[in-house]
Parts: sequence; C-alpha cells; structure tokens
Amino acid sequence: MGLWTKKPLNLLMREAEGTGETVTLRRALGPLNLTLLGIGAIIGAGIFVLTGSAAAQYAGPAIVLSFVIAGLGCLFAGLCYAEFASLIPIAGSAYTYGYATLGELFAWIIGWDLILEYLFAAGTVSVGWSGYFVAFLRDTLGINLPAALTSAPLRAAGGGLNMEATGAIINFPAVALVAILTTLLVIGIKQSAGVNNIIVMVKVAIVLLVIGFGLNFLTPSNWTPFIPPNAGEFGQFGWSGIVRGAGVIFFAYIGFDAVSTAAQEAKNPQRDLPIGILGSLAICTVLYILMSLVMTGMAHYSELNVPNPVYVAIDKGGPGIAWLKPIVSLGAIAGLASVVLVMLLGQPRIFYSMARDGLLPAVFGKVHPKFQTPYVSTILTGCVAGVIAGLFPIDILGQLVSIGTLLAFVIVSAGVIVLRYRSPELHRPFKTPFVPVVPILSILICGYMMTALPGDTWLRLLIWLVIGLLIYFLYGRHRSRASLAEGTAG
Repeated sequence: MGLWTKKPLNLLMREAEGTGETVTLRRALGPLNLTLLGIGAIIGAGIFVLTGSAAAQYAGPAIVLSFVIAGLGCLFAGLCYAEFASLIPIAGSAYTYGYATLGELFAWIIGWDLILEYLFAAGTVSVGWSGYFVAFLRDTLGINLPAALTSAPLRAAGGGLNMEATGAIINFPAVALVAILTTLLVIGIKQSAGVNNIIVMVKVAIVLLVIGFGLNFLTPSNWTPFIPPNAGEFGQFGWSGIVRGAGVIFFAYIGFDAVSTAAQEAKNPQRDLPIGILGSLAICTVLYILMSLVMTGMAHYSELNVPNPVYVAIDKGGPGIAWLKPIVSLGAIAGLASVVLVMLLGQPRIFYSMARDGLLPAVFGKVHPKFQTPYVSTILTGCVAGVIAGLFPIDILGQLVSIGTLLAFVIVSAGVIVLRYRSPELHRPFKTPFVPVVPILSILICGYMMTALPGDTWLRLLIWLVIGLLIYFLYGRHRSRASLAEGTAG
C-alpha cells in the first residue's frame, strides 16, 4: 500500500500556492537571482579543486573533452529538470518530480539519494574551501594554522569501506564555515541570495581574469599529446580516462538543480525556473571549457594533482601573471563559500517537502514564523554537514556526491518520459524538446558516467540506499499521507 502511489498534480499546485497554510516560504527570487543561485553552486570546487586532479590522474589535456561530455549529460538532464520545474513549481526538486510521476517508493529513493548530493556536497566543498583558506593565511598573511586543526582525521585505506586515522583532530575552518552559513540561511532567503549574488559576481570576474590573461602565457607543448595513451588500466588516460574524468568532474556541475529546490521562493516559477536552470548551466559550461584549456596550457597536466591547481597553473605561467595568485586565492575562498551556501540551502527544502508528505517527522517541515525559512531542517543540515566536513577527506566525499547526483538525474529523465505518455494534456510552460530522445540521451550519458566511477563508490552508494530503504519501510511508508489516504479510502 502506498509504494506506487503518485502525488496528484492538483495537490502539488495547491501546496505551491500555500493554500490553507498559515506560514509558507517567502517568494523573493527573480530570474537573475535564480541564475546567480545556479552559478553560485556550479562554479566552485569544479574549477578550483577537482579539474587539476582529474586532468593529472585520468584525462590529461583532454579534460576539456571530459567537461564537454559531462556538460552534455547536464544539458539533457537540465532540459528535463526545466520541464518539471515549470510544471511543478514546488520545493523538493527531483524528489517532488519523482512523487508525481513514478510513485512514492521512487520519490523516497530520490529524496534519500539527494542527501548525498546536497548534504555531502556541502561538506565536500567546505573541505576544499578550508584548503584555500589555510593556504591564503599562510602565503599572504604569514599565519600558520596547525595541521591537526585543518585536516581530516580520517582517510581511505585500501579498498572497500576501510578507513584509518591521520593523526589530525578536526578540520576546524571547514566546520566554522558551515556554522556561519547555516546561521545566514536561518535568518532569511532574501539575505542569503543577496550575499550569494555578490560572491558570484566576484568569482566570475576572477575566472574571466584568469582566462583572459592566461591566454597570453600558454605553452602549447603542454597540450601534446592531447589525449595521453592509456596506461593499461580502464580510466587511466586514453578514451576511458576521458569518461572517468567526466564522472569525477561531474561534481562541478551539480549546482544547477539546486535552482529547482528554491521553486516555492521564486516570484514567477513557471517562467523563471527554466531561465535559472538552463542559463546558469550554459554560462558555467563555457567557462569550464575555457578554464581547463588555460590551466593545462600554462602547466603540464601531471603537475596539477594538488589542492589548488589554478594557483599552480598561474605560478607556472611565470612572473608576468604572478600578480593574479593572491586574487585567485581570494576568488576560490569566496567561490567555494557560495557553493556551500547553495548546498546548505537546497537540502532543507527537500527535507521540508518530505516532511509535508509524512515521510519524515513533521519537525523537518517547520517554518520559522518571522524569517519564513525551514529553520529546524536548516540547523540539522548544518550540524550534519559540519561533522562531515570536520572528519572526512575530499576525495571520498566528492565521488559519493557525483554518483548520487547522476542517479537522481537518471530518475528525473525517466520521469519526463513517463509523464509525457501518461498525461500528455498537462499544461507545460516549458517543454523538453525531442522527447523521448533528449531524456534517453540524458539517461545513457549519466548512466555511462556512473559506470566509470570506482567500485568502492558504488559499494558506498549501495549501503547508503539500503539504509534509506530501511528507514522508509520502518517509518515513512506507514506515516506517509499517501498511504494513510489510501488506507482511509480502502
């Protein structure tokens, strides 16, 4: 009972309008806010952290092609998201879309899976932010923070789920960042969006500076061979390395779907959400491709497997561009902070929707009477993300985020096909073009990138999904509004 129950679209629309509720989320975001929200989430760890390691370990200069493949997968998935976001403009993102098309069980799987994307992404990017922040204090201000308070106390050891101690105590700067941004998000969405807008403009300007000036300091021989020969193992350079690189740097693109989690806070969601999703995705894809070309042109790809690859690339560019190094550090600090802000914004709104459906305790859906934000779930998200950021290394977290996001994209794309054939008469302010071709391409590309990720990542995903299913069958299924309604009707 309830496993395959779908949430009626007319009910979703009433919830979007806040009918019958005393306190709802505040509608304060326009198309520019939403586009900048997407850019704020997308431009961050992808450029400032992961591009270098993916080029050095998997794809070489052909990391550019990895970005093209990942960008295509996101484009097709983004078109599917845009249709759902305009059709069902309610907080909850892919979780809500799955509930409307594939049923409650799939909705729960997506919602639980999205925790990997938002909650773990906030922790992941906080760790990257901490690395740049510590380096900036050391190199620019001469302040040396102790390694025991700026590093993860755990790291992967061998295969499977094995972990070992590093000797560190906690990554304190990462925890502090999460605490500050969580407080800002409790205070209000409008204030949070305003801070994000300022940060986004700063970091986009810095990225454009690096691209513009870096083009004058390229060493074309660094691009030869453009596709390094395969090292004898799948994913170690060659074409398989390009695909694995796409799966790893896919983490760089996850931000665009965060736009849809803010649907109930958009002034005109049917029009503005597709603009925010597709606009931010298009702008960031172009910037990523240009940035990866400049980075691998200034420094040999083998030298970029470091926490701050943009900084290293500029250093290799010579004294003529050295003045950019402290600016890049500031840009990375600001840029990564805005990513954490958007991730911490997205997760509570998914909890909010799941609680309203009865799948999580009602406290997750509480809205602050003054600030009109889901403050309980925001505080909980901040606490858990702070623990993750303080204890775990960035590589494990980044791969978990990538595989969780890819799975959500596959399910959303399938949902577009299902709803088109089941309810073709629905008014869709934005339509995904060439259905079912575009959704099928999204499923194939995202699914292929999932297969290229390491086996340990798949094992962790499987364990995470099993835990989620246990929670659903022991709690959510028996308390969901859909199941209770079905039982009453029966």
